[in-house]
Amino acid sequence: MNIGAKEIELIVQQVLENIDVKSLSSPKACGGEDGVFECVEEAIEASYQAQRKWVKDYNLEDRKRIIAAIRAVSEEHAEDLAKMVREETGMGRYEDKVQKHLAVIRKTPGVECLTTDAVSGDEGLMIEECAPFGVIGAVTPSTNPTETIINNTISMIAGGNAVVFNVHPGAKKCCAYCLRLLHKTIVENGGPANLITMQREPSMESVNQITASPRIRLMAGTGGMGMVNALLRSGKKTIGAGAGNPPVVVDDTADIAYAAKEIYRGASFDNNLLCLAEKEIFVMESAAGRLIDALQKEGAYLLDSGQLEAVTAFAMINKDGRYQVNKKWVGKDAALFLEEIGIHGHKDTRLLICETEPGHPFVQVEQLMPVLPIVKCRTFEECVSLAVSAEGGNRHTSSIFSKNVDHMTVFGKEIETTIYTKNGATLRGIGIGGEGHTTMTIAGPTGEGLTCARSFTRRRRCMLSEGGLRII
Repeated sequence: MNIGAKEIELIVQQVLENIDVKSLSSPKACGGEDGVFECVEEAIEASYQAQRKWVKDYNLEDRKRIIAAIRAVSEEHAEDLAKMVREETGMGRYEDKVQKHLAVIRKTPGVECLTTDAVSGDEGLMIEECAPFGVIGAVTPSTNPTETIINNTISMIAGGNAVVFNVHPGAKKCCAYCLRLLHKTIVENGGPANLITMQREPSMESVNQITASPRIRLMAGTGGMGMVNALLRSGKKTIGAGAGNPPVVVDDTADIAYAAKEIYRGASFDNNLLCLAEKEIFVMESAAGRLIDALQKEGAYLLDSGQLEAVTAFAMINKDGRYQVNKKWVGKDAALFLEEIGIHGHKDTRLLICETEPGHPFVQVEQLMPVLPIVKCRTFEECVSLAVSAEGGNRHTSSIFSKNVDHMTVFGKEIETTIYTKNGATLRGIGIGGEGHTTMTIAGPTGEGLTCARSFTRRRRCMLSEGGLRII
């Protein structure tokens, strides 16, 4: 039976209504159901007990089997989850969210990345293995809410941990649905209940309770730098995935048509919600005209100076000369920006482009909107200098389009980003159209990089002395 878009929309709406009324609003006074708790203290304690069982009674094959089941059920519900996220948050594009879900489902590593190191010599045998931390407190964003839950769940339980999630309040319904879905799958496949948990009504107070709990051995934060810095000040070991403002450099040797295609794909994907998406272009003057023309051929709409001024007026907030994003416009469709300034008939437009000076707020502020500023530069060296300045020391993501190996090398050394893509959309850097694994937790500030199960483990050394077990 074929189900149309309207029928799917009605099903999703009913599911969300049922979650809100039946599942979320009527649990027992301070208990939990399918991993969703009224009180964060009970969520922490339940996860603590589950983690003890997880390491005592389950082996690596059990972890593999349960993670395989999580992948299967998540893929089965990928479209539903994408619709729920779009409906609850009002951000991004449904079809791109499906791609993000499938990427984390299929390309988040499990136990296979938990490698053991061994050294054998005259004085014995030494092995070092990846051991769990225990219970992890994970703070997740509204931009990639259920994608992050799936990604973190696979990585963290693969490492032998349990997880207490503090989800973004703006995505609590879809996150509760996702967590319950994964929780039921774990239990139905023989795993311990409450290996993953969350508080029904997340808040800053619940974040503070999680970080303060002696049961929590590690904090993981995915989102803005304010949140990451708060976790770092908690005194707990923290894996922090913070903000990015990824610059793109295009020099005069680049394949301009190809560069435009890749930049358009990356910058327009999910309305630029990914922190690793292209946020501003620095292009050499000799190539700028051709690049702008090529981006327009891909479907981008070029704002003139008056239109740019009008968009900036409502999309950015000027507070005493310092600009910040108007959150009402984060992740909105490009067509809505045009309609706001009186331009209609561009429903299918996915990306707005504009020529700006390097100091423009769209260049300097990470905006998470389908608006891509273009800065013309006289030399390659100026491109690099301005790109490094705009990136702001986040060391998150950057990219270059060039056929000059020296240019690629110089920019890579200067920008120092965790992800550096050459001649490709930055999406490729997290395995969407590129090699390597996928993650939604890109830990630049704390140095773990693109996290996987190994990131959420600690190294333990076992030493058998005096040549024991050696047969040579």
